[in-house]
Amino acid sequence: MFRTYVDSMTDARIKAPYKGRSYGDLVHEALAASSIPPGAEGALVALDMALFQLMRHVVKADLVVAYLKQGDSGLEPAVFQGLTAVLRVAHGVGRAGPGEPTVGSIAEELNIDPSRASRIAAALIEKGYVRRLAAQEDGRKSVLEVTPQGWALLHGFFRFKWQRLVRVFEGWTEEEITTFSRLLTRYAGQIAGLSAEGT
Repeated sequence: MFRTYVDSMTDARIKAPYKGRSYGDLVHEALAASSIPPGAEGALVALDMALFQLMRHVVKADLVVAYLKQGDSGLEPAVFQGLTAVLRVAHGVGRAGPGEPTVGSIAEELNIDPSRASRIAAALIEKGYVRRLAAQEDGRKSVLEVTPQGWALLHGFFRFKWQRLVRVFEGWTEEEITTFSRLLTRYAGQIAGLSAEGT
């Protein structure tokens, strides 16, 4: 029953046997070696597929693409992501604390090479969304700062994002939203912990 369910939720190319073992076999072995209650296996596999679909939306930047299409920012989605990265680094969003938004820190935040980050920064500066300043502690180092024009674009995006988020959760009860938020936050924290440990 369980292996059939896994196979039905998995792309045919992924479940092609390797040394006589399918994707479903690998999932079953991992769960069998864990302390996860057997009755939760199907729900966990369904969650894995839901997270896969969610990640596809994130990687494809569907939300950013939809927002940029309705305006005339002149930015490609990847460059807009650079603008949000400047903001996250400067304000310590999802980080240990605020930092200096340099080309290097933006490259780290976006997990791209410095040359790509440099081109993104140059595009943002050219369009007027970011300006380059000398670092306060070291005038030889340049830092990036969001301009009023950049803030206007970001505020529009935040409004657009929350309008969509509200639409997603309309019809949910307060208990459902609270429970979903608590469990997803717990899951994200544990994933971050594993990443920090390198496991």
